[in-house]
Amino acid sequence: MFFTYLLRELRRRRRQAALVSLGLAVGVGLVVTVGAASSAASSAQDQVLHSLYGVGTDLTVTKAPTAGSGGGFHFGGAAGSAPRSFSGSHIGSSPGLALLSNTDVTKVAALSGVRSAVGGLSLISITFSGQFTPGSGPPSSTTGPPSFSANTVSIVGVDINNPAVGPLSGTTLLSGHYFASSDQDAQVALLDASYAKQQGLKAGSTVTLGGSSYRVLGVVSPPSGGTGSDVYIPLERAQALGSAANQVNTIYVEAQSSSGVSAVSREVSGLLPSATVTTAATLASQVSSSLGATSGLAGSLGTWLAVIVLIVAFALAAMLSLSSVSARVREFGTLKALGWRTRRVVGQILGEGLAEGVVGATLGVGLGFLGAYLVGRIGGTVKTVVGSSTFPRAGGALAAAAGRFRPGAALGGGGHTVTVHLNGTVGLATLGLAVGLAVAGGLLAGGIGGWRVARLQPAEALRQVG
Repeated sequence: MFFTYLLRELRRRRRQAALVSLGLAVGVGLVVTVGAASSAASSAQDQVLHSLYGVGTDLTVTKAPTAGSGGGFHFGGAAGSAPRSFSGSHIGSSPGLALLSNTDVTKVAALSGVRSAVGGLSLISITFSGQFTPGSGPPSSTTGPPSFSANTVSIVGVDINNPAVGPLSGTTLLSGHYFASSDQDAQVALLDASYAKQQGLKAGSTVTLGGSSYRVLGVVSPPSGGTGSDVYIPLERAQALGSAANQVNTIYVEAQSSSGVSAVSREVSGLLPSATVTTAATLASQVSSSLGATSGLAGSLGTWLAVIVLIVAFALAAMLSLSSVSARVREFGTLKALGWRTRRVVGQILGEGLAEGVVGATLGVGLGFLGAYLVGRIGGTVKTVVGSSTFPRAGGALAAAAGRFRPGAALGGGGHTVTVHLNGTVGLATLGLAVGLAVAGGLLAGGIGGWRVARLQPAEALRQVG
């Protein structure tokens, strides 16, 4: 009887029921779409952080070099001497990163809340050649620029015993194989896919670093949208190349739980007060440009728009329910006069509102998935710029002036651009919230109508019909 009466009334009032369901569907669809857009922005940010940070790394520890450290390299000769040709190479620690001791890595690993800590050594290999006139001073508009060329290769020494944390944690092996446990002091290397393609190298090839040949074990690709170092070698070999025995310039730390990252950061800062501790949260705050704009738009404008539409849908459903009750006064009065109890009549109205909410939720979920699809299709790709100070990457160009060369003086570049694709995904939590809101809207409308019916007396209803 309940369902027969419910279906008959919904068919009889199909225009009104369709209007209520459609209003709820639009609100639900917006909630799902906004959730998908937020998920896409969050996923894009995760791709950026993983490409810069390492999937298994919760925080990194670095140290800024002191003023005047790093020394200099001069091309000597008396002023006025004839131009000289020169060539050479230099391998040194990446600019902007001072050296830390291996014992610092051990101390960090022993802290409470730290699951694992490994050291890494980022190096720059510079090969240069050209001509210069000793003592001639910096180039001018009359003398023109010096004849000088340089090639840089970024190298990272990795702890091959714990590849899950650090520079290799987010990479994908494209060919060959990773380091073996016996490779700690072997002259072997992994190459970044872009560098390998540029140099025409592959697994089994050899690459020259510091005058020595290294056998290429494999080719790796950085995380989606990221840029890795050109060459990865065992940490001990990197320390030998960079004349940095028992030293590193980056400590990669994995916390025991995500909730304990802040506490670990404070512990590390207390242990190494002169070091800079960077967490995923602080790194995320430096992610800029269109990614930040997309995330902000989805989190503010989209949310408020969904809230406003839901409020309007709920108000519309409530008003239509009251209007329906007012138009059915004679019907409800007759039912009460025939013996229907108030709770049965109210239950019937609530059932109608629930049915409208379920229909609205179903349509809204469909609209939401359509919106999520459009987020991926129309949103396309976004580019985010991360400053070079946020991560120990190498790059940039070499500058020469005043007839002298200072390694690392003009390396590093002004920033790193990462391109990511927006993929709107709909999570179960978002779906549950959207369906719950639609059902709540239908019950709210039915509840208001039921409240009006509960106050209705049979004799009064029949008198109003007259």
